[in-house]
Amino acid sequence: MSTWFARNEDVQEGTIPRDWFVVDAEGQTLGRLATRIATVLRGRHKPVYTPHVDVGDFVVVINAEKIHVTGNKRKAKKYYNYSGYPGGLRAWSFEELIDKDPKRVIEHAVRGMLPKNRLARRQITKLKVYAGGEHPHAAQQPQPLPN
Repeated sequence: MSTWFARNEDVQEGTIPRDWFVVDAEGQTLGRLATRIATVLRGRHKPVYTPHVDVGDFVVVINAEKIHVTGNKRKAKKYYNYSGYPGGLRAWSFEELIDKDPKRVIEHAVRGMLPKNRLARRQITKLKVYAGGEHPHAAQQPQPLPN
């Protein structure tokens, strides 16, 4: 008996359905939430999981501005961006980035938990993050993310 692997054609034809999940980030810990989201984006929660095929689901995150971090990370955690030029290294603390663009904090954490390849760049596009409590994906009827 041979092992069955999902193919890209199975996903495109709709044989493997893509679900939509919604997550309320209010009061949740950043790393623990990012781990759950990365698992769903990759499709590891499905019995048809195949490492080289994107079988994952869509995830909508709301209330990104109310995410929680433990310890002193609110002031001590740094996010860096380097332009490639001398003197082009910029740094923001977690607190500054939450005030400026709260979506980037969650996207950065989830991206770090995905593999570093072309497949992961496709998978991260299924992540939709919103700072407030509203999102425009009601037509997809997203379900709450299971624990």
